[in-house]
Amino acid sequence: MSPPMPRADRLALAVSSGALALPEAGAILVLRAVPSPFLDMVPRARLRCVQGFRPLHDSLLAAGHAVTARPEPEAAGPAMVVVNLTRSRAESLGNIALGLRALPPGGTLAVAGAKSEGVDAIARQVARALPPAGTFVKAHGRVLWLVRPAELPPAVDAWAAGAAPRRNAEGFLTAPGMFSPDHPDPGSRRLAAVLGGRLSGRVADLGAGWGWLAQAVLAASPAIEALDLHEAEALALDAARANVADPRAAFHWSDVTRLDGGPACDAVITNPPFHQDRAADPDLGAAFIAAAARLLKPAGQLFLVANRQLPYEAVLANAFREWDKLGEDGTYKVIHAARPRRT
Repeated sequence: MSPPMPRADRLALAVSSGALALPEAGAILVLRAVPSPFLDMVPRARLRCVQGFRPLHDSLLAAGHAVTARPEPEAAGPAMVVVNLTRSRAESLGNIALGLRALPPGGTLAVAGAKSEGVDAIARQVARALPPAGTFVKAHGRVLWLVRPAELPPAVDAWAAGAAPRRNAEGFLTAPGMFSPDHPDPGSRRLAAVLGGRLSGRVADLGAGWGWLAQAVLAASPAIEALDLHEAEALALDAARANVADPRAAFHWSDVTRLDGGPACDAVITNPPFHQDRAADPDLGAAFIAAAARLLKPAGQLFLVANRQLPYEAVLANAFREWDKLGEDGTYKVIHAARPRRT
């Protein structure tokens, strides 16, 4: 069985087959851009990439593409907008609304995604509001495109509103597409309960998300002198800035897996991600553990929460001289590690 085709390759095939035509002039804006053959088809001077996830942003930059973390207004609207779908339907529809509003009448909007990202359902929803101009189906996914009309239907406003940041039930600013936007993740709650007021000195929160865990430990630990929030998703970090008002907090748009150096920390706290797209990827958590070992002082401590089935024990033994479990239930384990090994 061949692996699933990346959404970006479907775009390239749609163009190379002649089904989807690139405009002869004007900028081409790509939302949630990823390094791809499609991007290489667009003249560099006309390409505008938007990607708020730091690892992909840095990959695009390394490939020589113009890329920003957030859309930036231009004097003239783009001739074409491409929206790569994400796992969040609300976020994807919000990006479609953003693209339509950025286009002048007559501009082309293209949407690309896999079945696992809900592209078929989104295509049907978009088609009910705006007539499609074409579609290209390939390898369990699709590209659809349409021409921006002079007047946008009311559905576009609803899509934009559905993706807008809002306060959740606990009063924290979040948005669709962020990790656990409706409520604090249960794993973070478990970790915060174990930590209590035991943190002091300089602390780093790796994968801080929209800031719930950072706010909780700052409130409980007056001996913390500084807390560095490291988060790869720019929009989540924007929310964290709004949610964490404590002056001890500093915010860093970071690819945690590449962190090395900076102020040495007395403690690191983390609820690391363990998914890459929809597939479980324990290597992500292992990379967070390795980054924590690099950031800590020789006597520094790591406090980590993880799903109990994730195999982090060997990684911890390689990265730290000592570690133990502070708690475990049917879902989560909370781990304490100390005295990082220097390699």
